[in-house]
Amino acid sequence: MKQLISHQLVRYLEDRGVEHIFGLCGHTNIAVLTALENSKIRFINTRHEQIAAHAADGYARATKKASVMLSHLGPGLTNAATGVANAALDSIPMVVIAGDIPSYYYGKHPHQEINLHADASQWEIYRPFVKRAWRVDTPELFPEILEKAFQLAESGRPGPVLVNVPMDIFSREIDVSLFTRLRHHTKAVQKPSIDDVTAKKIVQALLDAKSPVIYAGGGVILADAAEELRAFADHLSLPVAHSLMGKGVLPDDHELVLGMTGFWGTKLVNDKCRNADWIIGLGTRFSEADCSSWENEFTFSFPPTKLIHIDIDSNEIGRNYPVEIGVVTDLKNALTVLNRVAREMLPEGRKNDALRKEIAAFRETFVAGNQKFVQDDCFPMMPERILSVVREVLPRDAFITTDVGWNKNGVGQQFPIFTPGSILTPGGYCTMGFGAPAALGAKVAFPDRVVVSLVGDGGFGQNPAVLATAVEENIPVVWVIMNNFAFGTIAGLQKAHYGTTTGTLFRKDGEPYQADFAAVARAYGAEGVKIESAAQFKEVLAQAVKSNKPFVIDVAMKNNPVPTTGHWNILDIYSPNAKVSHVSTD
Repeated sequence: MKQLISHQLVRYLEDRGVEHIFGLCGHTNIAVLTALENSKIRFINTRHEQIAAHAADGYARATKKASVMLSHLGPGLTNAATGVANAALDSIPMVVIAGDIPSYYYGKHPHQEINLHADASQWEIYRPFVKRAWRVDTPELFPEILEKAFQLAESGRPGPVLVNVPMDIFSREIDVSLFTRLRHHTKAVQKPSIDDVTAKKIVQALLDAKSPVIYAGGGVILADAAEELRAFADHLSLPVAHSLMGKGVLPDDHELVLGMTGFWGTKLVNDKCRNADWIIGLGTRFSEADCSSWENEFTFSFPPTKLIHIDIDSNEIGRNYPVEIGVVTDLKNALTVLNRVAREMLPEGRKNDALRKEIAAFRETFVAGNQKFVQDDCFPMMPERILSVVREVLPRDAFITTDVGWNKNGVGQQFPIFTPGSILTPGGYCTMGFGAPAALGAKVAFPDRVVVSLVGDGGFGQNPAVLATAVEENIPVVWVIMNNFAFGTIAGLQKAHYGTTTGTLFRKDGEPYQADFAAVARAYGAEGVKIESAAQFKEVLAQAVKSNKPFVIDVAMKNNPVPTTGHWNILDIYSPNAKVSHVSTD
């Protein structure tokens, strides 16, 4: 028996447990949209493909499963490219299904074909950043390619893949047996683990160490290994530092958490890492900002510090630092074995009350140092006060999405996260415009949890059409726009090093200028409030969370820099040997 591929595709996705697809229509994919009409899969209709990609990214981060995005050809696929690349650099699984020109028109340059260097070559645009890009040239191979796409997206180091489908193939009939046979294939491959000999070697090195540190990256969250990490740290009393993407691997009020390393790290965490004799790195790329541009005097010093590096991706072992013990494995499996071996080797565990007291004392001092900003009644508001109020109002398990700037760097340094996997931030690509639509995906995935997006005015202005999707699909996200009337972080850099703010501040006739985002929200049909005083913010935020409606809070903020004890090499490019960082533009 034969049926249309478009209908068999939807049935296949239903069988896989796919509940949502993010995307935007086009003449190349309406056959699939039509097949979705009576499906239990909900199509989340967006107004721009970058919104769809970031929303699918946020959905995948929240669910820890591959999300699905549906795209049109040409400009649709290129509009989505930034969002898909962002997912790729943060190792987020995603299956992008894109329509293309009819297969029988390759090279004739039909409507929107990309063929300047090769016929029907739009799939090649994604090759630099997806795990694989398939062009489906034979209808009968489409089911097999689709199965391979999901398996590749979710296995090893996760990431997005592209399945590029000529539009005529969506409307072709093939035998249903080609899809049916895929039901016999596993939907979750077994992941590699660590052997006992290696585990004992690692545990012994940590037991013999005088000042060991766990350094946790986003791979711990992707592997759903936060509980295993907590058990390991607790048993051996090991302090836990983390990258930006590793924030929340343990609750920030856990007594062994040091905090985020690198340029926006604190003195305690950078000193502890730099002076450690052994560090065990778990699921981390040791990326530039987290490592103070890999310069030994600021955050890490390998050698003399010795490194144990465990990651699912062999390419990361030794990429930026020499490794004493390197292990390619799934982190959840590895930590399960390490926990068992540690208990066999040291049944009673190890205590380190002095370390706990040191961390507690530093936190108390750090928090006290911010109190003058947290309690400041000035308006525009101090960014520290905005973050403090948001944390006070939200439940411990609320999802937070960030964009770039104060809302990313300040959150990484100062905003406590209490539930693993509840902070969604653009790490590898640092994409402006990520935070607002990523919140849509998180809320769709977990409709019963509070989702708040902390974004700058520059970031929210990238994709304000998220509000249309939120209203149309009834997705009650709260957006807190930290509005400094600028691309604030870059403005602070430019002023510090060059004495100007050309192209970085939003001005009209010499005065600060920005859209009234609260009014924009109301125009879309969402709720919107423009904050007029610092005292008003908490009450409005509580109201927004309680409303269960899409809600924008536009709060004016001073553009003061995030304090830092780390280093970023670009500062030496701007002003060699000057020890200059960011400055306030207010």
